[in-house]
Amino acid sequence: MTILDFVAVDIETTGFDVSDTVTVVGFALPLGCRVFVHRRDVNVTTSEASDAESLSSAVGERVDHHVQVSEHSTESALLEAVGEFVATRLADDDVLLVAYNADTWQGGFDLPFLRTRLARADLEWPFTSVPYADLLPLIRKRFNTTVAGESDASLPAAYAALCEGAVNAVDPFEDSAEAVTAFEDNEYADLVVHNVADILRTAALGRVTRRYCAKSEYQMKSLTPTNHEQ
Repeated sequence: MTILDFVAVDIETTGFDVSDTVTVVGFALPLGCRVFVHRRDVNVTTSEASDAESLSSAVGERVDHHVQVSEHSTESALLEAVGEFVATRLADDDVLLVAYNADTWQGGFDLPFLRTRLARADLEWPFTSVPYADLLPLIRKRFNTTVAGESDASLPAAYAALCEGAVNAVDPFEDSAEAVTAFEDNEYADLVVHNVADILRTAALGRVTRRYCAKSEYQMKSLTPTNHEQ
């Protein structure tokens, strides 16, 4: 059986309401991170290359990983770029998309939010022919994340309990809600570093689950919409 490469995904948003928007979408690939950011403070049609390269370099220095960033002047442009990336890099490849509380049987945040924003923009769902598994149920069920008598299966806590913990130190935010303020204040380096920290933590937990859990425990599912099924 083919061993799938894990690709971790995570998003940042301006909040939780239907009218809130996606500000960052990041992917942790086997050879580095690919991040798409909605940047309002520059005209990306004239300065995209230089600004994106500068942001990529600044982020890469802080997280000690190769990070490629592209900047997009609108949420729609960001979502369209993500769709193109998934179609060329992930779809029909031997990859398993993984995330942490992004789309579980009980709910999740990232993928429901993306579905809503794509629907409101009348854009296509990007994750056609990409299998998916959420790591949160597996971490809760198959690992112990209790520290000092308190069980905490949040992404930073689970990562600290089960991995080396180094990525937690580079995250500039104590709480993910700070990502909203960072976007409002045009603090894009901090915003992207936080997103990269999340996808790196997710990727690390994916490696732990792969090492200690059976394939049958991943609850893999298809993300292909009904109107794309053969």
